[in-house]
Amino acid sequence: MKALLIVDVQKDFCPGGALAVEDGDKVMPVINSLMKNFQIIIASRDEHPEASRHFDKWPKHCVKDTTGAEFHDLLDTSQIQQVFLKGTGTRDDGYSAFEATNVNLEGYLKERTVDEIYITGLATDYCVKQTSVDAAQKGFATFVVTDAVKGVNAQEGDDERALEEMRRNGVKLVSSQDIGRQDGA
Repeated sequence: MKALLIVDVQKDFCPGGALAVEDGDKVMPVINSLMKNFQIIIASRDEHPEASRHFDKWPKHCVKDTTGAEFHDLLDTSQIQQVFLKGTGTRDDGYSAFEATNVNLEGYLKERTVDEIYITGLATDYCVKQTSVDAAQKGFATFVVTDAVKGVNAQEGDDERALEEMRRNGVKLVSSQDIGRQDGA
């Protein structure tokens, strides 16, 4: 069984947001077009408290119950079956969707006999990277859809270095065009 995991496609990570990823909104049409290929569609979302050590490193973003924490308006949320909230404590960063505090992601996937995860979203060099590496380490066949992710690039080339780190950890890099052609994706 295959699942599509949409990582942190939230307003604060898109142009105009508190921690905007350049062209972060450009992943939405690609992600939306992928949904038809999956029976299981899930998403993660940052949901930080007002005061968090996370904000020692980053501008305040995705604070619980704010507009910035909402999914981007262009994302088709109607097909998302479960949302995994992360970064919800005052001391956790919550980069990986496997750190979700409301539902155990690994257990959720195993209960549904998911063995392949296709990861999309924001940001390549942080939450996408950590989620995909964790997924591979937990034994899932893990794919990152390269045209459905964008990076912060705090340092130029961070996104490319992140993709290479994912590859070294057993993550396969694919394009959205490849997924429609795969049998039963």
